[in-house]
Amino acid sequence: MSKILFVMTGADHWTLADGSKHPTGFWAEELVAPYQAFTAAGHEIVVATPGGVVPPLDQGSLAPQFNGGEEGAKKIADTVASISEIQHPIRLQDVDLDDYAAVFYPGGHGPMEDLAVDATSGKLLIIALASGKPLGVVCHAPAALLAATTANGNNAFSGYRLTGFSNAEETQSGLAAGAKWLLQDRLIEIGVDYQEGEPWAPNVVVDRNLITGQNPASAGPAAAEMLKKLT
Repeated sequence: MSKILFVMTGADHWTLADGSKHPTGFWAEELVAPYQAFTAAGHEIVVATPGGVVPPLDQGSLAPQFNGGEEGAKKIADTVASISEIQHPIRLQDVDLDDYAAVFYPGGHGPMEDLAVDATSGKLLIIALASGKPLGVVCHAPAALLAATTANGNNAFSGYRLTGFSNAEETQSGLAAGAKWLLQDRLIEIGVDYQEGEPWAPNVVVDRNLITGQNPASAGPAAAEMLKKLT
């Protein structure tokens, strides 16, 4: 059994352009689908967050409309509650990448608040990318890539083909107009080759050891691509 590191947000809000705080955290499906895929394959999950805080759940991600109805909503809420690893995270500062076979970043708007500017996470991403180990990042979690600035001032992911939550999806979610910045725009600014798929449909992009997913529906497929690299 190998260990997979889940790097998760510690932020329970996303600060909008007017200074208001939109309640958020991690998105349930983006934790649950990969967690189930990895553990079913025999891997152990370790959760790390900035400061070792318990990652907050975006309660909106439990809504029936995002989970195929009331029954699906209850099932995913029960599953999140059963994942004990998120209640006992380690500090991101204490992570030793040598202990892990792969790294995975679930999304939700939380990473837009904290991981986007977290230097410790940025350094971990640079090391993980260079290690050749599978590195999975989905939905809004590619915001963390913005902090992966190398010693020469460039971003470590510049030139990589990748995806993340699109401007179209942010607009359809109703939050684009109030945002300080949009993920797709910022990813393009750091020099990535952004690959946009249809809104809300699974879209996974693999470039070397980097596996990215565009939206919640891409989390499970991204985990499947990571498992291919782990076998």
